[in-house]
Amino acid sequence: MGRKWNNIKDKKAEKDKNTSRIYAKFGTEIYVAAKKGEPDPESNSALKFVLERAKTYNVPKHVIDKAIEKAKGAGGEDFDELRYEGFGVGGTMVIVDALTNNVNRTASDVRAAFGKNGGNMGVSGSVAYMFDSTAVFGIEGKTADEVLELLLEADVDARDVFEEDENVIVYAEPDQFHAAQEAFKAAGITEFTVAELTMLPQTEVALTGDDAAKFEKMIDALEDLDDVQRVYHNADLGE
Repeated sequence: MGRKWNNIKDKKAEKDKNTSRIYAKFGTEIYVAAKKGEPDPESNSALKFVLERAKTYNVPKHVIDKAIEKAKGAGGEDFDELRYEGFGVGGTMVIVDALTNNVNRTASDVRAAFGKNGGNMGVSGSVAYMFDSTAVFGIEGKTADEVLELLLEADVDARDVFEEDENVIVYAEPDQFHAAQEAFKAAGITEFTVAELTMLPQTEVALTGDDAAKFEKMIDALEDLDDVQRVYHNADLGE
């Protein structure tokens, strides 16, 4: 289901080169999660989830500690969690998740990133119904059969388990994220190439040539916005 994970993984690897931007975005996400509940991942599942994602991006401990310490202080900034939906060239669909302390600024920036690159913002719900919220894990050093067996033994219901490149990719329901993670850890699997919740498209739109270049420029413009945390889309760029 959805586009192949290696496309997403390769894009992630490219974006990882801009570490200062990645770390700043994680700092905000960690701060918001810690501010919502206890600043302890053992009693704050949202914080625990963000920290697990941060590990796969090699976010340094000092960035994590700084964000958590900031959340412990009185007052602090208030952030709104926003989701924007829109369209790109060729009828492609895009979801943009943001954390912002200035809603008007973020809405304007996201709208401009769409509009300047052949796209347009839609209303809430205009494209999200074409995506499935999914827990995704990437595991090295195992076969798909081995991973499926340990999930079955732990009563974790996986949507799909398959091998891609040198990874075993697991798709599961979002509410199975922590159960799957605990099953992996019980089996001695503590490192993941990816461990996160994502939005997988139900169908894809193939783009080539100028359309593909224009679409990638739009996605880059959205991802470069400070307030944007994650961008999902249904374009198949033939990578």
